[in-house]
Amino acid sequence: MAEKTPNHVVVTAFPFGTHAIPLFNLVRRLAVQAPALTFSFFSTVKANQLVFGNKSKSYNNLPNNIPTNMKPYDVDDGIPNGLTGDPRAEMNFFLKSMAENFGNRIDQVYGDDSSDDIKCFVSDSFLYFTGDLAERKGVPWISFWTAGPCSLSTHYYTDLIRQTIPPGPDGIQGREEELIDFVPGLSRIRTRDLPEGVLFGGWESEFSRMLHNMGMMLPRAAAVTINSFAELDLPILEDFNSKFQKCLTVGPFTLTSQNPSHTHDDPHGCVTWLDKQQPTSIAYISFGTVTTPPPNELAALAQGLEESGVPFLWSLKDDLVGQLPNGFFERTSERGFIVPWTPQQRVLEHDAIGVFVTHCGWNSIMESITGGVPMICRPFFGDQRINCRMVSDVWGIGTRIRDGVFTKDGTVECLDMIFSDEKLREKIGALRGFAKHAVGPKGSSTRGFNTLAEIVLKDSK
Repeated sequence: MAEKTPNHVVVTAFPFGTHAIPLFNLVRRLAVQAPALTFSFFSTVKANQLVFGNKSKSYNNLPNNIPTNMKPYDVDDGIPNGLTGDPRAEMNFFLKSMAENFGNRIDQVYGDDSSDDIKCFVSDSFLYFTGDLAERKGVPWISFWTAGPCSLSTHYYTDLIRQTIPPGPDGIQGREEELIDFVPGLSRIRTRDLPEGVLFGGWESEFSRMLHNMGMMLPRAAAVTINSFAELDLPILEDFNSKFQKCLTVGPFTLTSQNPSHTHDDPHGCVTWLDKQQPTSIAYISFGTVTTPPPNELAALAQGLEESGVPFLWSLKDDLVGQLPNGFFERTSERGFIVPWTPQQRVLEHDAIGVFVTHCGWNSIMESITGGVPMICRPFFGDQRINCRMVSDVWGIGTRIRDGVFTKDGTVECLDMIFSDEKLREKIGALRGFAKHAVGPKGSSTRGFNTLAEIVLKDSK
């Protein structure tokens, strides 16, 4: 009897924030490249319904842009019934039970003895326990980091950072400006720029422990893949290549992914409005789907926009509009456009956009670079601070808002600086060119994806 050939790739997706969509986009490319394999996408109901665009629990009639060899499977999120409105508590319940819940669901789908079916595992790096699942099955594990190389480096080197700059009774108070210059590629990063859980923010929280465990697991992955391009962070990536079995850049996804149909929607006419504006004249403001500045900063930002006279497009949820100064709409109606949602990638690719006021989430940075738009940064948490520092002090393609919070004068100052500094535009224009070349036929990200596909397709039995 012929030996059975494994033809299933198990994918485990982190369901919070914007994590599931980049992994989905990567797996969709692999599914097109390998039509003979089945890609089983495991995540929570909420995440699966979002990325697969289908509210039916049976996932019948999936959109046409989803390959037929991609199959979603729902995993228990571990959140008690009735718990709503507390994102941190929901996250903690998920983190405590994620390894067991994913493992049980995979066994339920494939059976306890699934080694003959499963070819490899692909996971969000946060779901580090997937490496143990792959090891037990005797198949490769591919870890996908959705953010930038800079933040991943801080999690890989967490122990070294803690040993070199041990926090005192007051944490890092008084040492906020110390540089992490002993970590390759992070010589301009200060302790204050680090993500929570590395030096401050509670080492014993579920989230911090997850990140620490993840950093220690990465060398066991057959490959660590990153949504970036090699030319952006060469020193960091060269270091990764000496520490990991393989480190593969496969982005920016803004240039490689087949966009879901909803990204072409423009229900509020943003692109039509931009078509009527002058080139590089518009300030585009958006802080993503998770973060919102406090009311006093929203008001200060509005005052700065009004004082500067700069035309603007602002993505602001309807329930926050009331926090803007009285009369702001009327006084800026001829040069400003406020909408609850924008097709951000299309907006940042538009010639009218001159600056992006952003929270510095990694996806937003990639979209800004591929659009050739310099940034004004107001980071809030997580990797946003280190991303901001890279934008302003390493790549030189933007600036941080003065003192880290929006004020009227600080906003005017940043807008004046961006619109008068041609060097910023030259630098981000060069990075835009590198990004486009990276995804071209001979580019670094194309080579990275091809290597990834070879690992997935390789006969592992």
